[in-house]
Amino acid sequence: MKICNSFQFGDVEAYEFGYGFIVRPPMNVFLYCIDDILVDTAQPLMQKAVIEVLRDKRISRIVLTHHHEDHSGNAAVLKELKRASVYADPRAREKMRAGFKILPYQHVMWGRPGTLDVLPLDAKVEGDKYTLTPVHTPGHSEDHTVFLEENQGWLFSGDLYLADRIKYFRSDEKFGDTVESLRRVLKLDFEALFCAHSPSPSNGKELIRRKLHFLEDILGEVEDLLEKGYEKKEIVKKMSKEEVTFIKLATMGDVSLARMISSAVDSIVP
Repeated sequence: MKICNSFQFGDVEAYEFGYGFIVRPPMNVFLYCIDDILVDTAQPLMQKAVIEVLRDKRISRIVLTHHHEDHSGNAAVLKELKRASVYADPRAREKMRAGFKILPYQHVMWGRPGTLDVLPLDAKVEGDKYTLTPVHTPGHSEDHTVFLEENQGWLFSGDLYLADRIKYFRSDEKFGDTVESLRRVLKLDFEALFCAHSPSPSNGKELIRRKLHFLEDILGEVEDLLEKGYEKKEIVKKMSKEEVTFIKLATMGDVSLARMISSAVDSIVP
């Protein structure tokens, strides 16, 4: 089952893509167009739909929030099709150039991205009318970057937000870095939160604040258990009682609540 939708948020064009192997897509992906700038490129398994939707769009710059396959997946083909320049955080450059391993569930959900050379991000990404400022926000990945349009109050947040009360982390996510990135973003001036999976054209800053408070509450609970003498394994077991078993099994343990709690403990006791 495939999903392809379009939305207009003022001058921001949003395109939603979903791919499900027989069943409904487990998670849809958004990419955004402003001026001649494209933010992210969606999943490789939706390449034909992405090309068709963007065929008549003038795109000269592509910026990636991070290297994960549902964000960089069509960068190579769009670079050639549009003769566009592709930019990403320097930490993403080697991964994109050499390619990176993905697990079986990622093949099924998103598909494998192509390799390509990307350019390092400048301090500003200039469009015809709007300017994006990259802000490094590690946690979800080491190269994760959000893009702020200061004059319009738009934040293109990649996977920094996702939801206020998340239930799992990937194995490579860092809890402490995520908390610090959320705090950093709350110092910025924005209203619209153009998340790659759950956009909100208003109340964006409050959504980020809610997620930060949720994660800080988890940290507080971890600290309390550590003070009571609990070991890491005991804390993970105690705080993972609401584990979404299907997700953990489907991802072969790569994505789970236990991963999130473990990372929270590591952020306090490395």
